Amino acid sequence: MDTEEHISTAFEAPNPDFAARVRASFARQRIMGLLGAELGRIEPGFCEIQLPFKDTLCQQHGFFHGGVIGTIADSAGGYAGFSLMPADASVLTVEYKLNLVAPADGDCLTARGRVIKPGRTLVVSRADVMVHKDGREALCATLLQTLMTMHGRKDEA
Repeated sequence: MDTEEHISTAFEAPNPDFAARVRASFARQRIMGLLGAELGRIEPGFCEIQLPFKDTLCQQHGFFHGGVIGTIADSAGGYAGFSLMPADASVLTVEYKLNLVAPADGDCLTARGRVIKPGRTLVVSRADVMVHKDGREALCATLLQTLMTMHGRKDEA
């Protein structure tokens, strides 16, 4: 088993309804709807988000904008962490570092978030963002983030 598979399946969710909670929270994130992002696979400690190309998401050279890449990476890593949080808690990003490693020139982005280290209050996760073009997938960004578990606070406005 490779490291990425191990990271994505190494955890047990304390809440059996973790996937439904992630989907409901994602649906309330209006920025995801505005961008056109779609929630993909959800597992304990893992979340995938896809974003089809639209020219309104581009920078001046026609590549996906770095801010858009950071937005879906933050959410993928955040929801990976949220999937491991108790039912009475919500998630908040404390910080992240994004490395844009190649131009995001393609038809679609996929952000895959994985928990690296869960903790009671702080969770460390990462997200790799892949760009798809001509049937190929290539890494365009990687994010490392710290999340805070907000105990006793429901994941609602």
